[in-house]
Amino acid sequence: MNYYDEVNSYVKKVEIGKAIRETNANMELVECYWNVGRLIVEAQGGKEKAKYGNELIKTWAEKLTEEYGKGYNYTNLSRFRQFYLAFPIVAPLGQQLSWTIIRTILPIKDENKRNYYINLCIANDLSKRELEKDIKSNSYERLEYKPDKIDVVVSTKVPAIVNNFKNPILLELKDKEIKSESDLEKLIYSQLSYVFLELGSGFAWIGNQHKVSDGNKNYFIDMLLYNYKYNCFVVVEIKCRKLKKEDKGQVEFYMNLVDNYVKEPSNNPTIGIIITKDQDKFVANFVRSEKVVPLTYELVKWVIVS
Repeated sequence: MNYYDEVNSYVKKVEIGKAIRETNANMELVECYWNVGRLIVEAQGGKEKAKYGNELIKTWAEKLTEEYGKGYNYTNLSRFRQFYLAFPIVAPLGQQLSWTIIRTILPIKDENKRNYYINLCIANDLSKRELEKDIKSNSYERLEYKPDKIDVVVSTKVPAIVNNFKNPILLELKDKEIKSESDLEKLIYSQLSYVFLELGSGFAWIGNQHKVSDGNKNYFIDMLLYNYKYNCFVVVEIKCRKLKKEDKGQVEFYMNLVDNYVKEPSNNPTIGIIITKDQDKFVANFVRSEKVVPLTYELVKWVIVS
């Protein structure tokens, strides 16, 4: 038994968890408040019955405030109840909006008006101040055309990440010749900050030759990244040869492993990147999908300024 590897695996899991928890904190907060609201409504006898609702909220607020602080006082518990009643499904909101934004929108009773401001925030990533300015300026009322029904438009953001990738990825050629995938992997690792710029923003390094187990067998992923902007893991497979059709199956297998044994329920689906020396257009079109992107690398002889 290699004790260091076991220690390393535990430490790595904790460190990954820290990075993910920071990204997922808002999502967990929103889901918690929604579920508290749901349980209040259910305890009151359902949406149509709230005979002793105020007294129940008051009792729960006193207990929760004593244990967890004023974040769970009467006013906030009433707001959580209102949140659940206004939004029967929480998942899209938890992924797209902060609790601060949701709290600002909650007092709007008209569903179309409320959904209009939700869509505005999602599309333009509005801050609380910007949202309040739009509400105060009556931007909804000033719409020239108001549809009969406005639904919340949810974007998972996952496919959008692929639009930021550069192709080819430029790598500075060092003294050592690239003869193997291991050499290429080490070269990429030595220029990681620059490679992240080539891929876009929001990337964090998880590990190379990252071990993932299905309980029966261990598998090793060339590179595993995490993108905090899109809240998803990114599997990277590296080949110092031309792209092959079977590369798609391999990277999708690793993506499924990560989705099943690494990803948290609140994370978006894992995406895959295949970096090869060259690619045929027909094969690249076969491999490419919303979640799998084939890229090439090019070795250049100039100094990368980090």
